[in-house]
Amino acid sequence: MDEFFIWGTFLGAFFLFVPIFVYADYYANAGANRLWFSLSLYGVRIFGGYSELRREGIAVHLTKKFALLLPYGKIFDPHRKHVFAKAVRLWEFRQIVEIGGIDRIQAVLVAAAIGIPSGSIWGYLRTRYPYVSFKNSVVFAKERCLKLTCRTAIVTNLLSVSIALTKKLMEALINWIRTKKSTASWKRQLKG
Repeated sequence: MDEFFIWGTFLGAFFLFVPIFVYADYYANAGANRLWFSLSLYGVRIFGGYSELRREGIAVHLTKKFALLLPYGKIFDPHRKHVFAKAVRLWEFRQIVEIGGIDRIQAVLVAAAIGIPSGSIWGYLRTRYPYVSFKNSVVFAKERCLKLTCRTAIVTNLLSVSIALTKKLMEALINWIRTKKSTASWKRQLKG
């Protein structure tokens, strides 16, 4: 019985601290107005689909028959708190931009406009987060196109995720208690 308890404690602590790598792969084609995505855990694909821009918002197609519509106002809400942002760390960011029309000067200017900010971002990430792998490439094509291939990797562990989840649940509980308390006092004022 003592052996089981020791091994259970050891394995529980091990799984709390073992790093979890989540990879997100994106492929965007401006001509097709679509962005294909895939999420994988330790390199094993667990989820995928595509999204497209609509007048009402962004339509995310998860299966052939199921899609979500995310209105632009809810996506870009500046007051929205992201609790899980501190629970995850960026590990890798790689992108390849394919620009068409190699014989046109506009393609070269777009490539330069992409390369200059990404160099600054790379310098910032390299000094602030030396463990992040960051790569950016621009490829020219003969036909006119604008395509983006991107791979992002984040790392986390179960301890960080459980702390962030507990914090979010406690905030929801406190807000529920506050609304319940204010509603009860408001009802008492109406009776009096």
